[in-house]
Amino acid sequence: MRLTPKWSTLLFSAPPLQCRRGKMPATYEIDKQRRLVITTGLGRITLANALEHQEKLRKDPDFDPSFSQIMDLTRITEFALEANDIRRLAQGTVFSRESRRAIIASSDLVYGFGRMFEILREIAGENGIRVFRDLDEALDWILPKSTSA
Repeated sequence: MRLTPKWSTLLFSAPPLQCRRGKMPATYEIDKQRRLVITTGLGRITLANALEHQEKLRKDPDFDPSFSQIMDLTRITEFALEANDIRRLAQGTVFSRESRRAIIASSDLVYGFGRMFEILREIAGENGIRVFRDLDEALDWILPKSTSA
């Protein structure tokens, strides 16, 4: 995740985060102190990759469904998902309905599919998902005001 000066000190002044890598083109870190999962998508993403990521997170002993999430998709080079794939991903979630989840997108395609996911989860009763183009705005929204830089 590319961090702006505003947030780099704040996010990484805590104890080192546990970085998990899988076969899929993504990493995730769990910051238990801030109750935050930071997911970074890399390269090509497919439905199988996304489902594998959900399952890996679900099985991680450090994961708590009430944590919030930053999903940085700005380093995706090929978004090999279609509308039906987004519908399938939106049918279930590993996060609680009270969690805040920020999707950061740099391309119009990823932004549009992120919004589709947000709307489908809202229909399912989850109102804590937002799509952003700016990391600072996403972090301002997701982190409690008491941790602001």
